[in-house]
Amino acid sequence: MLTMLCLLLAALALLALPAALGWAGVLRLGCVTVMGGLAALAVLALLWPGAEVLALPFGPPWAASLLALDALSAWFLLLLGLAGAFASLLVGPAPRHELVAYPLFLLGMALCIVAADGFSLLLGFEAMSLASWAMLHERRAARLYLIFAVFGGACLMGALGLLSVGAGSLGFAALRAAPPEGALAVAVLAMVLLGAGAKAGLAPLHLWLPLAHPAAPAHVSALMSAVMVKVALYVLLRLVFDLCGGAQPSWWGVPLLLAGAASAMLGALRANIETDTKAILACSTIENVGLIAVGLGLALMFRGADMAVPAALAMAGALLHVLNHGLFKCLLFLGMGLVLDQAGSRRVDGLGGLLRNMPVLGWATLVGALSAAAIPPLSGFASEWLLLQALLGAWRTGDALFQFAALVALALVAMAVALGAAAMLRLWGLVFLGRPRSPRVAGAGDVQGAARPAVLLPAALCLLLGVFPALALGLMQPVLEQWLGPDVTGPGGFLGLSAGDSGAGYLVLPAALLLVLLGLGLWRAGLSQGGGGAARAPTWDCGYIAPPAHLPFGDPATQPSGPGFSQPIARMLGAPLLAGTDKVSVPPPGSMAPATRRAGTTDPAWAALAALRGARHGVSEWSDRLRTLSVRHSLGLMFAALVLLLAVLAVLERP
Repeated sequence: MLTMLCLLLAALALLALPAALGWAGVLRLGCVTVMGGLAALAVLALLWPGAEVLALPFGPPWAASLLALDALSAWFLLLLGLAGAFASLLVGPAPRHELVAYPLFLLGMALCIVAADGFSLLLGFEAMSLASWAMLHERRAARLYLIFAVFGGACLMGALGLLSVGAGSLGFAALRAAPPEGALAVAVLAMVLLGAGAKAGLAPLHLWLPLAHPAAPAHVSALMSAVMVKVALYVLLRLVFDLCGGAQPSWWGVPLLLAGAASAMLGALRANIETDTKAILACSTIENVGLIAVGLGLALMFRGADMAVPAALAMAGALLHVLNHGLFKCLLFLGMGLVLDQAGSRRVDGLGGLLRNMPVLGWATLVGALSAAAIPPLSGFASEWLLLQALLGAWRTGDALFQFAALVALALVAMAVALGAAAMLRLWGLVFLGRPRSPRVAGAGDVQGAARPAVLLPAALCLLLGVFPALALGLMQPVLEQWLGPDVTGPGGFLGLSAGDSGAGYLVLPAALLLVLLGLGLWRAGLSQGGGGAARAPTWDCGYIAPPAHLPFGDPATQPSGPGFSQPIARMLGAPLLAGTDKVSVPPPGSMAPATRRAGTTDPAWAALAALRGARHGVSEWSDRLRTLSVRHSLGLMFAALVLLLAVLAVLERP
């Protein structure tokens, strides 16, 4: 398996040559083939897990680069292979630097996942960051993304340096044999949370994500949202769950739990307020990454309390949502990219009525939107149900602090799930229902060629994993055994899911059959109540009459807008959480001036970033003042610094 893995990675590197020559068709075919091979290899590694390590004949000066394909690596490699194959189907003509960066982006993610030493992991992580940065089209987004990428890489580099203090090596086997303890372990945890959290988009380190993901081409945005942020979560799992040992205290999960809950709430709220389709999906990614982080935090808490069954429930929910979110978010980003190509707009207010002209894309993206909204029996519901069951069982940890943290997280996650469903309803309804808002939208054509399997295959997988989540949970079993022991069993069964000894269960097949029968009954009842004959009308006309002849696309004021659809949510939650403003100015009596309305929101993380900028200007000001000091004051400052340093050394040398 490792030999085949090396061949596939080498093939990805060699694909940079046809990309440099501008052969987009060769690049597309090669990437689809290699990504399919990686997915198949990952399935084999999950069915027959192993612990072999392969030393490459090259690497850093001090040691060889190491590769391994254990259960955890195979699970994330499966996601990369599936999403990479679907996204690569939409690779087309582009500037040559973008074509070259694309296979290197895939190679960086794959190398980071299968690395078995710290150097190779960081090399893949930074290659992934730089290659994706090279494919961003907006300068402001690229600059902010690069700042957070450098910050995240520096934190992970420091974490690996601290881990290697006791091991004397960056190989994962040596690091496992000498896990950190005490203050050193806490420092490693803090740096990993900062480094991986910055790349995954966890609040408050999420500012780059709503800007960077929309700034990339559709297939790159799909991979950034579906896979790249999950690679950061893989790094967190590898460093915290694996290399830091299994004897860490329960409180290690609390920061991850609270940061995940805050991210879920903030991302879902912003997804209801944004008007750019890709920005809506990017904010939805913040929400779903937060949900995964909540599951990982719960798994840490339960494992520290020696509660294997709820730990397996939380870990299974988090890892299942990693795969499910990767599939439906890849589908939605690819779908919105195809909408942009055909309809020429990313604004929800500039679209509408696309379901009539683009039925294949419309129904496929509806599956993705319903999965993201956690509607049963689709895939998103199964994983989010497991996460909520794990949260409900957190009271059994026996510690009041953990119980209170879990209660706060439960309230935030429940609200985030509801807001996420509202955001998906708003997105799909405004884009595909109603009336077209422009001639180009009215003339949009349905997807053809390679674009059809690019959206239909992930939609089919969303349906399959929703009805049969046991398929994914069965593949996941080696991962649970790797971290929680060989006696741990997953929460899946053929007919549905079980929440362990709590008695809760979700019978997927009976629920799916019941929903199908209910839908057929409603459809039959609608036919029987009809007046006979056929009438042609928009799928959703909001109750308004047909447009007049001089307005063939209807008056825009008679259709709901993006801000209007979300106005109640923005007024209720946007004001306290996003510093939202909504001010209406009415002219005085007798004035012919129109009334005006000004509304807007500001992410609280931007205020923190502005404070850092102010601090930087303050430091610069003090630096300018220091340059103007006299010789006497400069010597006095140096003498004071020397005395302080000697005092610190004296304290450290005291027995």
